Amino acid sequence: MRDRLLVIDTATAACSVALFEGERLIARAHEEVGRGHAERLVPMIAGLPDGGRAARILVDVGPGSFTGIRVGIAAARALALGWGAAVSGYGALALVAAAALAENTDFAALAVIAEGGHGEVFMQRFARPFRPLDTPRSLTPAAALAALDGAAAIGSGTRWLAALDATVAERPALPDAAHALLLPAAERALPAVPFYGRAPDAKPPAPRAAP
Repeated sequence: MRDRLLVIDTATAACSVALFEGERLIARAHEEVGRGHAERLVPMIAGLPDGGRAARILVDVGPGSFTGIRVGIAAARALALGWGAAVSGYGALALVAAAALAENTDFAALAVIAEGGHGEVFMQRFARPFRPLDTPRSLTPAAALAALDGAAAIGSGTRWLAALDATVAERPALPDAAHALLLPAAERALPAVPFYGRAPDAKPPAPRAAP
């Protein structure tokens, strides 16, 4: 088990896991579930060889769904504690970019546009060879469209840009745990803490005024 790596990805509408031995993918599961990651994740991991047991765990830290991010990180931390495994994180947008750049050599520059909620999208730009050009940010679709600067757009949020500009193609894409090793080592060494990309939807109630 010393060379095994378990990858957990629940930050978006997809729920996926992958088990690697060294550089070799030995098992994976990937479903687009929308919601209900907590119910699907444990059976997915249990269905991997040896119940997914690994010496290292890698988890998607976002940005994406608040609930999905928390589910994945909580599972990774719990398994790491139980197995005595090391745990680290990677970015959701970076994984989509790494897979897209590996698959399509025509992309010189790429913008990953993901669903962000509240009428906004998450956006991050990348260059070839894989290099982030900025950090993930939450923008209105119009602002994201203006920030493309000639880059090809890919991701679940491209539908919003296509609705504003017919020259932008819809290229839906979600993170897949099986693509994790396409990321450079530095991109797989983030702290396993949530990166939401915007303020939480729920806010604590304001304190009551003293009578």
